[in-house]
Amino acid sequence: MDLLLEVSQIKLAYEHQIIVNDLSFHVNDGDICSLLGPSGCGKTTTLRAIAGFESLLGGEIRLDGRVLSSADNQLPPEQRQIGMVFQDYALFPHLTIYENIAFGIKQQRNKGATVKRLLKLVNLSGLDRRYPHELSGGQQQRVALARAMAPEPRLLLLDEPFSNLDVDLRRRLSQEVREILKEQKISAILVTHDQEEAFAFSDKVGVIKEGNLLQWDTPYELYHEPNSPFVANFIGQGHFIRGQMKRADSIQTELGVLAGNRVFNWPEGTPVEVLLRPDDVIPDKNSSCLGTVIRKTFMGAVTQYQLRLPTGSVVESLIPSHLDLDVGEEMGVRVEADHLVVFATPTDGNPEFSRTYREA
Repeated sequence: MDLLLEVSQIKLAYEHQIIVNDLSFHVNDGDICSLLGPSGCGKTTTLRAIAGFESLLGGEIRLDGRVLSSADNQLPPEQRQIGMVFQDYALFPHLTIYENIAFGIKQQRNKGATVKRLLKLVNLSGLDRRYPHELSGGQQQRVALARAMAPEPRLLLLDEPFSNLDVDLRRRLSQEVREILKEQKISAILVTHDQEEAFAFSDKVGVIKEGNLLQWDTPYELYHEPNSPFVANFIGQGHFIRGQMKRADSIQTELGVLAGNRVFNWPEGTPVEVLLRPDDVIPDKNSSCLGTVIRKTFMGAVTQYQLRLPTGSVVESLIPSHLDLDVGEEMGVRVEADHLVVFATPTDGNPEFSRTYREA
């Protein structure tokens, strides 16, 4: 794939406080990517810098090899060949849907045909004479998407565009937008704090914490091969339990000896933390490892149980809902996990890992 966007060691600040620090990643032509992280981590600031709305203190942003931003130079947003879809849609209330979409189209010759094609693409044919307030939230977001696509940008930026919609519509519309972008071969970057949305929408996801990009990878690799305790804990549900290296391929824990399909470089006896996802913990009435139900969430086909182990550690398990246990009951469990996510327990009292463990 051809390289489209290069973000190289960019640094951004707000009122003399560093918001983004030496952040780097790249987007290939045709890729759909996400920047994922908690509120205030710097993901929207990064997106705005790519769009040209924020100035860099350091680093460089290139599109198709052309410098868009550096500490010394900044190309205006309208000259970047980048489209943007905002969280609040930012439609012109006094303009019709046709006029909103046509606003960014410079050529007059085929403007009507272009708007008609885009309306059909976003499933809004026949609504061109309506005004934004006459449409639903999902329809308004489709208009915002069509307007951003109208100038044929090389890259589309989406700043939490689905956050104002209800859950079902949000999921459906995000999938529709992905299909449209893939069909039109438009590269995009989505900013979101919703891990499920990022995974379903994206080819690559970057996890940001306090202005630093911790990992840029596929959703599969982020889930199964997180490179830090923060990423492991932030991506998907999971809880850490303590363990000790038994051999290079196995770990002694309170849930027995765990062995997956990988080996580790730590010597025998090394204290470690093992991340267990809900799908790793399986009910087993014959197991001597017991957990007490402290919370249950009925989800239809499955029930999610939160279990407290004898040491006080907590794990979760997804179980077919025909098994119905009450809070306070005990359940025998075992671990089935091919991909063990393991980190050595810091000997210096690393506060990040300690916090991750306590929150788990």
